[in-house]
Amino acid sequence: MAEPERPGAERWVPEDAGIPRLRDAVQDCRGCELWAHATQAVFGDGHEKARMMLVGEQPGDREDLAGEPFVGPAGRVLDEALERADIAREEIYVTNAVKHFRFEQRGKRRIHEKPGVVHIDACRAWLEAEMRAVDPRVVVCLGATAARSVLGRTVRVGPERGQPIAHEGRTVVVTTHPSALLRVRDTAERESALVALTADLRVAARESA
Repeated sequence: MAEPERPGAERWVPEDAGIPRLRDAVQDCRGCELWAHATQAVFGDGHEKARMMLVGEQPGDREDLAGEPFVGPAGRVLDEALERADIAREEIYVTNAVKHFRFEQRGKRRIHEKPGVVHIDACRAWLEAEMRAVDPRVVVCLGATAARSVLGRTVRVGPERGQPIAHEGRTVVVTTHPSALLRVRDTAERESALVALTADLRVAARESA
């Protein structure tokens, strides 16, 4: 018996396309079921020939509504870390491994739900197309989901964070996702986590120079 066809975005990804065309095409993607409940696909944004690309997990509630990556609370944390690392956001490209918001509806609230491996795999073709179009020297993986998508394997952030990893002609730097800092209530611990994220971004900046 033939294996059932796995979901995937390949049929919707235009070949050899630049970022504007990819951004338009992603709205028609039906590579997995997440499109059915999300407001829209959220594509990457930023310098289209950036030396550094930052990859997160998936859009959150604010991003899903706005159609732009990292504009919610996690985006504010990222902006603070970038500023501390002397990295201009307009000089980098930011995106997510999964382009649609996965959530659980609780009353009027939409609660973030981590994307599954099937969603990461289904959406990888879009991320690969972005990488081809932007062609960054360094890819920063914000969290384990992004790292799995970029590196194609399970990644534990702790042991690998902040270490330049050679991968398919680029340098990959793994660090924590900014949203993790939002869950830290202790002020001193949050500052320590922000310092660590900033340090990892500085490593990436040096590698991209």
